[in-house]
Amino acid sequence: MTTTPPTEAAEAEPDETLDSALVTARRQLERAATHVDVDPGVIERLKHPTKVQQVSVPLEREDGSVEVFTGYRAQHDDVRGPYKGGLRFHPEVTAEECTGLSMWMTWKCAVMDLPFGGGKGGIAVDPKGLSEDETERLTRRFAEELRDVVGPTKDVPAPDMGTDAQTMAWFMDAYSMQQGETIPGVVTGKPPVIGGSYGREEAPGRSTAIAAREAVDYYDRDLSDTTVAVQGFGSVGANAARLLEDWGATVVAVSDVNGAIHDPDGLDTHAIPTHEEEPEAVLEQDAPETLSNEAILELDVDVLIPAAVGNVITADNAEAIDADIVVEGANGPTTFAADTILEERGVHVIPDILANAGGVTVSYFEWLQDINRRQWSLERVNEELEEHMLEAWADVAAEVEAKELTWRDAAYVVALSRIAEAKETRGLWP
Repeated sequence: MTTTPPTEAAEAEPDETLDSALVTARRQLERAATHVDVDPGVIERLKHPTKVQQVSVPLEREDGSVEVFTGYRAQHDDVRGPYKGGLRFHPEVTAEECTGLSMWMTWKCAVMDLPFGGGKGGIAVDPKGLSEDETERLTRRFAEELRDVVGPTKDVPAPDMGTDAQTMAWFMDAYSMQQGETIPGVVTGKPPVIGGSYGREEAPGRSTAIAAREAVDYYDRDLSDTTVAVQGFGSVGANAARLLEDWGATVVAVSDVNGAIHDPDGLDTHAIPTHEEEPEAVLEQDAPETLSNEAILELDVDVLIPAAVGNVITADNAEAIDADIVVEGANGPTTFAADTILEERGVHVIPDILANAGGVTVSYFEWLQDINRRQWSLERVNEELEEHMLEAWADVAAEVEAKELTWRDAAYVVALSRIAEAKETRGLWP
C-alpha cells in the first residue's frame, strides 16, 4: 500500500475567514433574491429568525457533581407550517450556528414542498464525554426546558450530530410524560417501535444518491461509466456510496476522520464498515492507496460527494477540485467564495438543500404516520421519497434551464417563490 501525502497549500492568498452558517445563509439568500421577483420586505424578514431560545440545562454527573450546559433552539420561519430541524450535541453549538442552520432548513423544506419551516437546536456539550445515563438525563432535562416551544404543531426536532434515534426516544418520552399522554409526533427520527419511520436513518444518503444519479443523467452521462469519491463514510456518505455502487457507478475513494482509501478500479463499499458500525475503520481496509481527507476532495473523478462536515471546499482548494459534479451530502460543505470559483470553472454543484433533503422528507412521512397512527412499509417510504426527490429535481431543473442559473441559485428561487407566495397570501399581522 502506498501513501500519498496531503497536498501542499497553493501559493496564493490564504482563504477567507470561514463564514458561519448564518453569514453564508444570508449571502446565499441575497444572491438568490436577485433572480426572483419577491418583495424586498420578505427577503429582509427571512434574514432573521422568528425567535431563538437559550436555556440552561443542569446535569447531575456520575460522581454526584452538577454541571450546567447551554442549550439552544432557533426557529426561523413557520409561514408554511411548524418549525422542523435537528438537535445536535456538540461542543461548538452556538445560537448563531443554530440560526444559520435553521435558515437552511426553511429553504430545504420549501424546495421539497413540505408543510414545514426551519428550526435547529442543540446543546454545547461533547457527547463523547457523557455516559449513556448522563446523555439520557441531559436529553430529558433539555426536553423539559424546551417543552413550551416544541410540539407536533409547533416545532418538531429530529436527530443531528451527536444525537440519534435513542436520543429522540428519550426526548419524546420526557415530553409525553409532562403532557400526560403519548405524543410520538413531537420528534421524528425515533425507533420504529415507538412511532418512528422505516428508512429515516438512511434517507439523507438515499436522497444524495438520487440527486447524484439524476445529475449524471442530466448531463448525458452513463452511471456505469461514472467514478465517485465520497468524503465522510458515515450514515449519509455510506448509504449514498452503496446505493450508487448498486446502481452501477464505480466508487473509487471513501474517507473517515482519519483519512481516505483510494482504488481506481473501484471499492467494495458494502464491505467497508460505516462510522456507526465500526468507528474509524476506513484506513483498516485493504486498498492500493491512502489519502488525506483534503486530498480526496481533489481526486480526478466524475462525482464528488462531500458528506462529512461543513466548509471543506473553500477558496483555498476550489481551483483544485477535479470533479465535474459536486453533490453536497453534508450541510454547507462549500463556502460562498468557493461556490463562485466552482461556478466560474464550470463545476456543477448540487446543493445540500436539495441533495440531502431526504432526511426531512422522510421525517415528514414519519410525522404523517404519527398523526394517523399508521406505519408505512419501508418499500412505501422509499417509493414516496423517490417520487418527492424527482418532483423537486424537476422543479429546480426547470429554473436552471429557464434562467440559466446554478443549481444552488435555482433551488433558492424555487424555495423563495413558495415562501414568498405563502407570506403574501397570509399577510403581515397586525
